[in-house]
Amino acid sequence: MARIWWKPWTWFQNRRLDGVRVVVYTRQHCPLCDEAAELLRREQARLGFQLEWIDVDEDEGLKALHGDWVPVVEINGQVRFRGRINLVLWQRLMKARAR
Repeated sequence: MARIWWKPWTWFQNRRLDGVRVVVYTRQHCPLCDEAAELLRREQARLGFQLEWIDVDEDEGLKALHGDWVPVVEINGQVRFRGRINLVLWQRLMKARAR
């Protein structure tokens, strides 16, 4: 009899997260912002969440709020990352949203 192996990660690979909104507060000439952009664009193509970019330098209130702590990544209105995106935490958050 052939043994069937269950791969727990496969169910998540094909899930689309159309209802998830990710907002990134950023500024120009920011290496961490460029790093975050690369990761988030790749993840958006894979998972299908909504992705919005806001330049904090265009709004004095946002500039005062976030200062040099960019990028700031919000997921459905809640700040989850400042500076670098922790890939392990990102994957856990997306897996939780897919349930």
